[in-house]
Amino acid sequence: MHRRFAQLDVFTDEPLYGNPLAVVVDGDGMTDDEMARFANWTNLSETTFLVPPTDPSADYRVRIFTTSGELPFAGHPTIGSCRAWLDHGGVPATAGSVVQECGVGLVTLRADGGRLAFAAPPLLRSGTVEATAIAEIEAAIGIDVIDAAWADNGPGWIAVEVADADAVRSIEPDFRAVPHLKLGIVGSAHADDGDYDVEVRAFYPDGRVHFEDPVTGSLNAAIAMWLMERDASLQSYVARQGTALGRDGRVHIERGDSGQIWVGGDTVTLITGTVSV
Repeated sequence: MHRRFAQLDVFTDEPLYGNPLAVVVDGDGMTDDEMARFANWTNLSETTFLVPPTDPSADYRVRIFTTSGELPFAGHPTIGSCRAWLDHGGVPATAGSVVQECGVGLVTLRADGGRLAFAAPPLLRSGTVEATAIAEIEAAIGIDVIDAAWADNGPGWIAVEVADADAVRSIEPDFRAVPHLKLGIVGSAHADDGDYDVEVRAFYPDGRVHFEDPVTGSLNAAIAMWLMERDASLQSYVARQGTALGRDGRVHIERGDSGQIWVGGDTVTLITGTVSV
């Protein structure tokens, strides 16, 4: 069966500098096994499948797969899937606002010109990280941790702050002693660093190997909730991610009037067509 397909670069306005995403726009009728096999075949960090919603409040439902399993939520697949849905004729029930259904429930997106932003979902786990875990993290990344918190909105992130953006970029981690750790690292930029305020890196396990994610919406959403709860005066900032991988992603964080945190990013569509699956 021929199904509409798109491949996008997310959290960038310049092709090949963000985080790629494959989207099967016509995912309805595919089995779990077919979705998993196709996602494994694309060999991207995530592949999504758009299907009819089960909740009448949603405009569409998305299934999010890595090469090895399904995720309840992820940020760059949320923004990229919404862009593909809109570009392939999706019309939201409420103009200017798209409601996505996924494993964690309903996620609202808004358009800011050509840029999409999703409402950061609530954390499933927050709070302090045990001292023993911080010691293990410091041993794995080779530098001191200034602060740390659970920042789990689905994938299971622990977020840590280090001295500055230079320290973030310098890390050459060794996760052999903590093989299941899902770690986000953030450090403040210097005044002359350019058009961003913090540098972010994300590391996650897949089997026995840790990978670094180019630009991570779920982690940046969770970090934003942590940083903005810690500093009530912080209203917006821009995160850069992907430097160590030759990428140059930008994640735009904003606290809305109601206190809702929005996580925004640009998208570039590189491939459109059909796939036979």
